[in-house]
Amino acid sequence: MNVIETSIKGLLIIEPRVFKDARGYFFESFSQREFDEKVYPVQFVQDNESMSVRGVMRGLHFQRPPYTQSKLVRCVRGAVLDVAVDLRKGSPTFGQHVAVELTEDNHRQFFISKGFAHGFAVLSDEAVFQYKCDEFYHPEADGGIQLCDPSLGIDWRIPFADAILSDKDTKQPFLKDFDSPF
Repeated sequence: MNVIETSIKGLLIIEPRVFKDARGYFFESFSQREFDEKVYPVQFVQDNESMSVRGVMRGLHFQRPPYTQSKLVRCVRGAVLDVAVDLRKGSPTFGQHVAVELTEDNHRQFFISKGFAHGFAVLSDEAVFQYKCDEFYHPEADGGIQLCDPSLGIDWRIPFADAILSDKDTKQPFLKDFDSPF
């Protein structure tokens, strides 16, 4: 696998080695040994999957301490714009983000370490999104920030007027009103 550093420490793009022939393709989507060596020693404990239609925006979510999560995310059908925002107090990149297009064709994965809010926007007619977490989900630790916060400068590639959002996501605080637990 090829590991690509981003402009923010703790966020990495992972490109698997894809073997293609007349039958189709094969790639190793996860190897604990290689991940520990090249990315970060981590033990994933939960895998999640969601299906969404074009225009759905999910996020920007995180879990508060002591249940913080690192995530390894990928899109197995369709295309999404995946975004992580740095919420670590004292970080020189606090409030900045990295956006990566993840598609069924590019097979890219995005590693998001603890201390980041995470979300995505569906760019295709339908998308199936999978992610591994290194901590179990704890509803009492659920948190988020507003994905339409203009101070974040995120180009979601979908007009907010056309976005499909959950009620929960529309009620998250803006970054200026947010007291980071990280």
